[in-house]
Amino acid sequence: MERREEQPGAAGAGAAPALDFTVENVEKALHQLYYDPNIENKNLAQKWLMQAQASPQAWHFSWQLLQPDKVPEIQYFGASALHIKISRYWSDIPTDQYESLKAQLFTQITRFASGSKIVLTRLCVALASLALSMMPDAWPCAVADMVRLFQAEDSPVDSQGRCLALLELLTVLPEEFQTSRLPQYRKSLVRTSLAVECGAVFPLLEQLLQQPSSPSCVRQKVLKCFSSWVQLEVPLQDCEALIQAAFAALQDSELFDSSVEAIVNAISQPDAQRYVNTLLKLIPLVLGLQDQLRQAVQNGDMETSHGICRIAVALGENHSRALLDQVEHWQSFLALVNMIMFCTGIPGHFPVNETTSSLTLTFWYTLQDDILSFEAEKQAVYQQVYRPVYFQLVDVLLHKAQFPSDEEYGFWSSDEKEQFRIYRVDISDTLMYVYEMLGAELLSNLYDKLGRLLTSSEEPYSWQHTEALLYGFQSIAETIDVNYSDVVPGLIGLIPRISISNVQLADTVMFTIGALSEWLADHPVMINSVLPLVLHALGNPELSISSVSTLKKICRECKYDLPPYAANIVAVSQDVLMKQIHKPNPSNKLAIVHILGLLSNLFTTLDVSHHEDDHEGPELRKLPVPQGPNPVVVVLQQVFQLIQKVLSKWLNDAQVVEAVCAIFEKSVKTLLDDFAPMVPQLCEMLGRMYSTIPQASALDLTRQLVHIFAHEPAHFPPIEALFLLVTSVTLTLFQQGPRDHPDIVDSFMQLLAQALKRKPDLFLCERLDVKAVFQCAVLALKFPEAPTVKASCGFFTELLPRCGEVEPVGKVVQEDGRILLVAVLEAIGGQASRSLMDCFADILFALNKHCFSLLSVWIKEALQAPGFPSARLSPEQKDTFSQQILRERVNKRRVKEMVKEFTLLCRGLHGTDYTADY
Repeated sequence: MERREEQPGAAGAGAAPALDFTVENVEKALHQLYYDPNIENKNLAQKWLMQAQASPQAWHFSWQLLQPDKVPEIQYFGASALHIKISRYWSDIPTDQYESLKAQLFTQITRFASGSKIVLTRLCVALASLALSMMPDAWPCAVADMVRLFQAEDSPVDSQGRCLALLELLTVLPEEFQTSRLPQYRKSLVRTSLAVECGAVFPLLEQLLQQPSSPSCVRQKVLKCFSSWVQLEVPLQDCEALIQAAFAALQDSELFDSSVEAIVNAISQPDAQRYVNTLLKLIPLVLGLQDQLRQAVQNGDMETSHGICRIAVALGENHSRALLDQVEHWQSFLALVNMIMFCTGIPGHFPVNETTSSLTLTFWYTLQDDILSFEAEKQAVYQQVYRPVYFQLVDVLLHKAQFPSDEEYGFWSSDEKEQFRIYRVDISDTLMYVYEMLGAELLSNLYDKLGRLLTSSEEPYSWQHTEALLYGFQSIAETIDVNYSDVVPGLIGLIPRISISNVQLADTVMFTIGALSEWLADHPVMINSVLPLVLHALGNPELSISSVSTLKKICRECKYDLPPYAANIVAVSQDVLMKQIHKPNPSNKLAIVHILGLLSNLFTTLDVSHHEDDHEGPELRKLPVPQGPNPVVVVLQQVFQLIQKVLSKWLNDAQVVEAVCAIFEKSVKTLLDDFAPMVPQLCEMLGRMYSTIPQASALDLTRQLVHIFAHEPAHFPPIEALFLLVTSVTLTLFQQGPRDHPDIVDSFMQLLAQALKRKPDLFLCERLDVKAVFQCAVLALKFPEAPTVKASCGFFTELLPRCGEVEPVGKVVQEDGRILLVAVLEAIGGQASRSLMDCFADILFALNKHCFSLLSVWIKEALQAPGFPSARLSPEQKDTFSQQILRERVNKRRVKEMVKEFTLLCRGLHGTDYTADY
């Protein structure tokens, strides 16, 4: 926008010239905002207009922008600017201008009563803001005055226009109060004042809603206005007449949505539970909607059934405790509960044919909590009444959880399927909760139904019905301890009788078996009756998630009874992998990753050997040590070739490579020395994997091999070859740009540190470029990721003590140690997070302890540079720091304290509040 020269006296010396916020410039900027295709110009215009609205000139241009000859977009900006000035800059307005401002706003609202509705609303919001700022002292009867002024007969606007303008003003007033920036003490004053003023509003609303001559648009506005006012926590008894009128208006399709909103808002206000008599009067009104509800369901009118359900649930959910307390009215409340039950079981499949049933689920939690919170005698009475209701609820929920026919389900969109999945999870959670009310009888009930279904010869059962009953059982067994239940043996016996013809049913069968895995651990003789089912499912890629999840649970829970089945599990896994290997597509890849995960899990749980007592509690040490070869070794040797085949097809896939690494990482950890025969093969395989796709998981596995086997002469050659290969590949990665791979750099640094700690001879090999490794580690110190920096510091604290014993290390430290020191000082000077200072202090301590003569020269040279490592330091402070460091070669804790002090000086934080927690 144009700028103008600074006016005399307009701003202090040196201030920027005032922006020219004229009407013309505002209009130009608005045109630019709305119609300029260039997004940058739009953004500039938007920024300029925001400044304009906040400027003192806004008081002048706002009124001019409201002129009748302007287009609505311009008028709207003028009205918005007025609202911003009143709501945010109220203190700038002299008190003697309140009345003229009020009068001008009333005039404009009257004029726009027959004009643009969006402008009218903004002007009403501006007047509402003015009223809230003046109430109660400067404008004691604001609402009554508004009503009186708009009812005046001498207005040029027709009565309907005036009425709608008044209703708009009365509607936005409570809304503006809710979002206003009033100080807390003013807010409570104004709230009290508004509560009194509702006496001027409600009679008017009742009159307009009940008089036959009121047009539909006025009645709709009345309902919206009522809805807005009840959120000010108006006493429910004061709303009675309007609530009844809103119930009557539900019969008018044009007013239905507004009536529902008003009734729900009135019923749901927190204070409403105090007015029990009014609540009791509402029950017959809600029950009176049942015919309309049934008719809507019959006609497929989802909007009407949804709205009526919202009303019933609002009354039941918000006030169940208050209504249950009225024991003499138990039958009318039970009738309301049954109406909500009808809404829960509303015909059709969620979310395609209905969207109502999900609204009711929280009600059943609330009702149960309220019943169980009563003292014993009252609770027993209500348990007698409501246990049958909750058994009915279980039937209804399991019916709602049923899948549609395969044909119908095939037409559902992926979004509808996902909504249905979430809905079933909500049903599952509700069933689990209901168990607290119904107890073991619920399991017996489900088992009896499933038994009748599977053994009946009269009619063929649908897979959907079977699946839903199993889903109910699974929902409870997943979180409740069912080990004591006398129906589980029968259920385990029924499961093999299920004819699995469908993926959804198969999934639920798998998850149900998984949920019973703890019970199987206590009854291992039954494993054999369900394991074949799970292994059979393993062969179907669509069931890989559920079958693998279930097998993992069985492996974990039944580990001591698993060895007899291990060969079979591995054989099936191998067979499945063989079939999947030759189909390189995404769904098969997922199945492969899942089965590799299963094998990984199997290796951990199969090992019940002598390593157990090192890691587990004392109660496991009494277990007899199995004789013969370790079952994990046997299994691992069986699958090794298969994994090589998997890699031959999927070597370029990071997810598969990671899953393979996980298998060996777990088996190496489990087997320790027993893994020895496979070290050469694994080293060769790891080298191929890392050369193709460098991955942190491969480096972590290499680190484990170094840790366990590098010190053994027989294994040193393959481990050395692997170490040299991964180092060479990683150094190449550094040349290409390592910033995108902080995880690889982190794992590489940890590997190098482990090599130095466990087998420093790895650094003696001529093929290892120790200089390049050193320089890469210095670079890693400057990474923004804290774990990577820590790992790099860890590498240097292992490397520096080896200066004397490992000749190539001593040489590189002598040649490039100064670069390391500079990087450490830069970090301490402010380039690294303060949380990492202890790690850098460790490097300084190691340099001082193992390379003292070199450090004493380097540190003085480095700190002589002006402004290094921070411009805030004086030469004396730098000199003190270097002397302190060089003096301390024994106490590492003291060095850490020195570094902390020095970094605070470097950052200008010494002696400030920032140091309090440091």
